[in-house]
Amino acid sequence: MDFKRLIPFLAMPLLLILVEIGALALSPLVQEAGITAFEDPTSVANIGIFLVILLVFTGFLLLFIRFGLKKIIALVIAVSIFFSFGYIFSAIVYSAMGQTDVAVLLVLALSICATVLLYKYPEWYVIDTLGVLIAAGVASIFGVSLDIVPVVILLVLLAVYDAISVYKTKHMITLAEGVIDLKIPILFVIPKRRDYSFIREGIGKLEEGGKRAAFVMGMGDLIMPSILVVSANVFIKGYRVLGFVNLPALGAIAGSLAGLAVLLYFVSSGRPQAGLPPLNGGTLIGFALGWALVSFG
Repeated sequence: MDFKRLIPFLAMPLLLILVEIGALALSPLVQEAGITAFEDPTSVANIGIFLVILLVFTGFLLLFIRFGLKKIIALVIAVSIFFSFGYIFSAIVYSAMGQTDVAVLLVLALSICATVLLYKYPEWYVIDTLGVLIAAGVASIFGVSLDIVPVVILLVLLAVYDAISVYKTKHMITLAEGVIDLKIPILFVIPKRRDYSFIREGIGKLEEGGKRAAFVMGMGDLIMPSILVVSANVFIKGYRVLGFVNLPALGAIAGSLAGLAVLLYFVSSGRPQAGLPPLNGGTLIGFALGWALVSFG
């Protein structure tokens, strides 16, 4: 494999690291702003709520795709993206300015501009840049809202669900293809060549040899491991490397990168792959090793 063909495989770990570091950096701001997904971070019932929302949202999107309701899909996802930006920008702006009227208007303006930019100019570098912000923000919100035990259970269940939905029912492939065809900016896009344009081509254009012009990764593939990174850093006290991150969180980061390496090995075959089994599995193993060093080292 020459260097040019290797670049996309280096870009994906870079995106994962950026999301994880961004989530860690945002988590104190999210806590300070009082933004949480659940009232009791230790409650295992939170997992059920999370999964129900995920399944209902997925079900509606599949239904809309089945009946060709493209405008409704675009609207639902646009609203979701807008509110995600709203929570993220509010944590950043309120930490700097306080929750004043000017700050509220600034958050609204930033959220509108970011959402409009994604939909009016969905070039791959715009999608990836704002996608890192969305993924980091969402991971930080859920990371500070869920204690270690609920997160571990959630990651295991989601890995199993992802494997079933990709390899058995295949409905996640249908969902991904529908989103890609609509060019909705909720995926990370990693081009394979310098002149690639997501606006002109999407990823549907086949090159010689039947290969796509770009790789895609679901945001969830980067968000879920990052949730455990944040949760470990928030809820496990003790020594922090450079005063910023503890060993269990560092272990989770290292494990997620190892899991991604395994995933990329299988992705190179050109077939759709379930991302969460290796990603969540690696993250959980890395976290366990880091936690063991803290507890028994």
